[in-house]
Amino acid sequence: MTQPTLVPRALPHQFTHLTTALDLAAHGVPVLPLRAGKVPFGNCPACSDNACGGRPNMKTPGPCDCPRPCHAWAAATTDHATLTGPGWASAWRQAGAVAYHPGGTNLTVVDLDDAHAIAWARATLPATRAVPTTRGEHWIYRGSMQSANAVRLGVDIKSTMSYARWLGPGTGTMAPLPHTVRALVASKPSPVRPITAPLPTADGECRHRTPVFLERGIAMAEQQITAATSSVHATVYRTFLAVLSTHGGCGCLTDTHMQRLFAAAQTKGETARHCTDAWTNALTRLGM
Repeated sequence: MTQPTLVPRALPHQFTHLTTALDLAAHGVPVLPLRAGKVPFGNCPACSDNACGGRPNMKTPGPCDCPRPCHAWAAATTDHATLTGPGWASAWRQAGAVAYHPGGTNLTVVDLDDAHAIAWARATLPATRAVPTTRGEHWIYRGSMQSANAVRLGVDIKSTMSYARWLGPGTGTMAPLPHTVRALVASKPSPVRPITAPLPTADGECRHRTPVFLERGIAMAEQQITAATSSVHATVYRTFLAVLSTHGGCGCLTDTHMQRLFAAAQTKGETARHCTDAWTNALTRLGM
């Protein structure tokens, strides 16, 4: 099967964000509008708390009939009628940028945030298409994988269940996704560190390791975040703090649990960086 490609030409500055999005979509790249600050448009009231029928965290979008781009990365589409429809008109008028879903077009973006990260990539990874960013570069490879933040200092992976800002087609020949990049996520240590030994109960078992207890706690936290209608930043931080204070003392939390909470926050318009900052601040407050 022919691999999808990004738009092979630069777009003039006078083109609107919608025109850019339509050009990308015509090349098979799923796109969505971003607000100023690189943030997706937040959930609309009809989709609050997945009332539209979407599955939790929009990992597998459900039968949502809402016309607005309200599901962060899962709103990315190549459908011309959707992109130009009345439900998206106001979003494009307010948009500060265009984003695309790399995993949706079988691509992976290695987001290099500074000069040190770029130097590491040049010494470690095979050359591929590179796109300049505000502080660093996006290296784009053919092939999709799990997304992850902070796989090493200054390096994020954006592919499935994630979005990247469109900053132009870049330069260079796109290379296949190397094992070195996949290994970054596979070997990424969990940021959830216990502050004490497992907490024993009367029968000597750690109650936090009970699957039902932990699953209920994570599900409640996801619901609290997605139900927020205001003060989303504060809600996300308080929820992270509550989860860590209840479940973070015995080492039962995993990257999977953390990513579920991050995904819930991102459906409300939080950026990956805001999620990481809120999680780190909660860890610090709890002495972890």
